[in-house]
Amino acid sequence: MLDSLFNPESIAIIGASRTEGKLGYAILANTIESGFAGPIYPINPSAGEILGRRAYPSLADTPTKIGLAVIVVPAKFVMDSLAECAANKVGAVIVISAGFRETGGQGLKLERKMAELANKHAMPIVGPNCLGVIDTVVPYNASFAVGMPQKGHIAFMSQSGALCTGVLDVALAQNIGFSRFVSMGNKAHLNELDFLQSWADDPESKVIMAYLEGVVDGGQFIAKGREITKRKPVIAIKSGTTSGGSRAVSSHTGTLAGSERAYESAFKQAGILRANSIGDLFDMAIAFARQPLPRGKRIAVVTNAGGPGIMATDAMEKSGLQLATLTDATREILRQALPAAASVLNPIDVLGDALSDRYKVAFQVALADENVDAVVAILTPQFMTEIEETAKSLADAAEAQTTPRKPVMACFMGEAHMKQAQQIFCDRSIPMYPIPERVALAMRAMVTQAEWSIKPLPNFEKFEVDREKVAQIFERVRASGRVQIGDAESRDILIAYGIKVPRSKLCTTVEESVAYANELGYPVVMKIASPDILHKTDVGGVKVGLASANSVRDAFDLMVYRAQKYQPNAQIWGCLVQEQLQGGKEVILGMNRDPQFGPLVMFGLGGIYVEVLKDVAFRIAPFDREEAMSMISEIRSFGLLKGVRGEAPSDLESVADALLRLSQLVTDFPEIVEMDINPLMVFEKGRGTLGIDMRLILKS
Repeated sequence: MLDSLFNPESIAIIGASRTEGKLGYAILANTIESGFAGPIYPINPSAGEILGRRAYPSLADTPTKIGLAVIVVPAKFVMDSLAECAANKVGAVIVISAGFRETGGQGLKLERKMAELANKHAMPIVGPNCLGVIDTVVPYNASFAVGMPQKGHIAFMSQSGALCTGVLDVALAQNIGFSRFVSMGNKAHLNELDFLQSWADDPESKVIMAYLEGVVDGGQFIAKGREITKRKPVIAIKSGTTSGGSRAVSSHTGTLAGSERAYESAFKQAGILRANSIGDLFDMAIAFARQPLPRGKRIAVVTNAGGPGIMATDAMEKSGLQLATLTDATREILRQALPAAASVLNPIDVLGDALSDRYKVAFQVALADENVDAVVAILTPQFMTEIEETAKSLADAAEAQTTPRKPVMACFMGEAHMKQAQQIFCDRSIPMYPIPERVALAMRAMVTQAEWSIKPLPNFEKFEVDREKVAQIFERVRASGRVQIGDAESRDILIAYGIKVPRSKLCTTVEESVAYANELGYPVVMKIASPDILHKTDVGGVKVGLASANSVRDAFDLMVYRAQKYQPNAQIWGCLVQEQLQGGKEVILGMNRDPQFGPLVMFGLGGIYVEVLKDVAFRIAPFDREEAMSMISEIRSFGLLKGVRGEAPSDLESVADALLRLSQLVTDFPEIVEMDINPLMVFEKGRGTLGIDMRLILKS
């Protein structure tokens, strides 16, 4: 689909200008200077020649078909230019011009027409309101950026054109190369998923970097993303992660959920590596661009200073990596090759007076160890240190490896004396970092990608459920003019989807309550039943441990009185009388529907403290059993569920089962906006779970 964009036979600049300082001049100049080998056609009806190139009044006047057109005319003329491109069967278009959705509703309408035109004529469009596109493979530079990046193996996309210029300048300063470099702009037609799919099998791109402000189709982003990331690492930085919006939320999940939670879950489930800064983005990307993936997470460190070796050890272990245990044979070789004062454990300390030859020996021996998956060389600039010679020696040792090659990284600490070494490592495709923490970040990313690449795709379970029963409940609720569903009605929804509930009954009178309590046996639990009161504890609407008929009578009268006083207009159905359960731990399951990704499912410790402790984990539904178990193990209080100080472990498989059934429910019914099961009581292993209380809100 994007062949014309990334391999155009010719390029036309619609709106090319003779005036320096105008975008039409800059883009034409960049395209010419980039070394593009095909014809370049300036399109300007009032100019005969621009920058030594013949200018043409229109696309129809050019001598050959146009592979790629770049539009840089005022917004009001863009649609006419696009129509001209379509009429002349242009392969792809980049719309630089601004003045569309960022200006309001009319601009958004124009973008929709733009997309319709693109789809009708199979003419992909980048933009509008973008910096342009740079391709170092072809090569061409159809942008108004300052400078052309070096050729490399990083493909980059960004929603911000200004950020593109900053990223490009950093890359030029640090000798970081790109394969493709795309400013997506407003994404009227092509979006992040189009570029991910295009670059997934691009042999020129070893890693994909992305700056995202939002995604167009959250569900497809996750589904397609997880397939793409199995083949190629994708690193993204996301802005706008704070929860903006003032929409009122009634559930615990709605309170705790937000944009950041959704993106964090989406990236995790799609296998996308998250960068927290531009620096992190580059640190990870150059590792993937220059080195193979490791087979595992066992790292060997070679250093000429003890302190940095300890810092590296701390950074690695905090990142979840392991310091490799060297074999006896390796340690013996090192003893013979290194001074007696050197350390042959890991980190391998070659001492401060080490020259390049000593470094090389230790590095080679570490690489050859069967217990080592990757090697990091740390160097501090001391008086006798041979910085450049050591860099060359380490690069020689890395290149001399037999297959399968192990990744190597350099941590040459400092700046003023390290510039030549940095260039040597860049030329030899070895990533170099100035501090151990950045090495650990990059290595952790590579290990994570290696683990993800062999992880099976999710196996989504489907349970036998009574979907029709739930549909009928929703229809009945809407017919009554409501969108909120409380505990008394929601138990039937849980039962329909296979989530067990305790024995209970909605009782409309005191006598009925006492009779059912006698049938259950004491003690019992009583809850106010009202479609208008979702948070029953706020009105004193929950009583536990009712141990006699008199206590049930008193509780019924008091609850109804308090509910009517607290909310005079509330419809009171009566009270729900429920068996009181012994033992078990309280957890919460919930869902809040994210506008971009859909059902965001939550798990955490339950009860009244969930909003205070905020010890929760999120995933986008649907997800599989492995993901459900990961949610459970992610919370800080997971140890309580595993069992502490002789306690029996909780039935975690049953909790995972409930999460999967909830995932199926909220996927089956997109009209569910928010819901909580709080608490879900989880008992000892083998005894299952029970949904005690649920509240649900439908789309209004």
